[in-house]
Amino acid sequence: MSKAPISVLAVDDDASLLEVLTGVLQQEGYEVQKATDGISAINAVQSQPFDIVLLDIKMPRVDGIEVLRFIKGHYLDCEVIMLTGAADIKTAVECLQAGAFHYVTKPYSIEELLTVIDRALERRQLLAQNKILKSELERHAFSDSIVSRSKAFLDVLNLAARVAPTDSTVLIQGSSGTGKELLANFLHANSPRKTLPMVALNCSSIPETLIESELFGHERGSFTDAIATKQGLVEIANGGTLFLDEVAEISTMVQPKILRFLQTGEYRRVGGAKVLKSDVRIISATNKDLRQEVAAGRFREDLLYRLNVITLTLPPLRERKEDVPLLVEHFVKKHRRMKEPKRVDEQAMALLGKYDWPGNVRELENVIERAIILSRDNIIRVDDLSLPIGPQSYTEPLAPIDPSAPRLGSAVLMVDIEKAHIHGVLNSVSWNKNIAAKILGISLKTLYTKIRQYDLTKG
Repeated sequence: MSKAPISVLAVDDDASLLEVLTGVLQQEGYEVQKATDGISAINAVQSQPFDIVLLDIKMPRVDGIEVLRFIKGHYLDCEVIMLTGAADIKTAVECLQAGAFHYVTKPYSIEELLTVIDRALERRQLLAQNKILKSELERHAFSDSIVSRSKAFLDVLNLAARVAPTDSTVLIQGSSGTGKELLANFLHANSPRKTLPMVALNCSSIPETLIESELFGHERGSFTDAIATKQGLVEIANGGTLFLDEVAEISTMVQPKILRFLQTGEYRRVGGAKVLKSDVRIISATNKDLRQEVAAGRFREDLLYRLNVITLTLPPLRERKEDVPLLVEHFVKKHRRMKEPKRVDEQAMALLGKYDWPGNVRELENVIERAIILSRDNIIRVDDLSLPIGPQSYTEPLAPIDPSAPRLGSAVLMVDIEKAHIHGVLNSVSWNKNIAAKILGISLKTLYTKIRQYDLTKG
């Protein structure tokens, strides 16, 4: 996880000046490559990535402004500093409009140039941090702290604590909504990589044709919408952790490239020839049985073995009912809309404890958030809960209910509860399928499949 040296391309047709500049930069700890004309500079940036390019303007054959336009058209994350012997305001403006970071007039002092380089590196770092921050915000959109007293869940957490300080790949298994991403956050936060980014990718939310580009990046022009070179998530996460959620959804076309990356740390951007390297820890998650996916020919067996050096399996909420009161209290505080959080009465808590929660913790949070909105005072009652089993009193024997409605008990089928739950969520959001899929914790493709499977209609 050692930090790579800053790479600089110095371009100038004055050989003596170029030698002096190269020597000074190397003394400062930069990794420097030289080019004496525009064509050599373009060839150099195509052969390897550079953090900074110091670019002379007046050069034979291809001048510096043409090289600048090529670099900013293909490599947006590379900062270019223009060097010239002519103090021409028009030229300076043209360079800045073409994407140059700064314009330094010869003769310049080394201190001045090093200061400009430092500022360019700061800007580059800010842009990278902005990408990381965006990923972090998306990753935490539906996350919060781990709340549990269940032995089954705490056993998984204890194993995760032992695995976290290593670099081993981890596969997290569990139904949608059980907290797989929370556990991935826990692994990263307790690892030596915790000061570096954890970048998450929901593999089910990216079209099959774009997932390779999302992971490994692409070169300009590699496909129709590739208007500029783009860094992939493995490059952004370098030194940190890459979390692949719903990893079973990755197509068999991309799986061999992920396998190679896991084996060697090497990858190529889509449309690129240069072999790049990145050091990331891979944590993946799935709500499917990957061994069944292997048997069905949808997932590579060798990739499974690479991903599941350690496997952590999260129990569904129906198997840790003792956590329901704790989670209810946590979500009531989290979503409170007044200074004092609301209180859940005993009958409502009994109903919450009786329900089997096919959507797991995510479904429970959604029910509590909605109950907070619907309740008329500071107490959440049975009538405020939107559950497909219907409101019931648990202070007396259960009253008969409509035979067509799904009921709890040994004879009830989970598919009945799932069908009613999905239908209820769709109706509650006026059949906005994108929002419903997020609430249910499933992909949009899976939601459409369920609608067809259960023949669901509006109303």
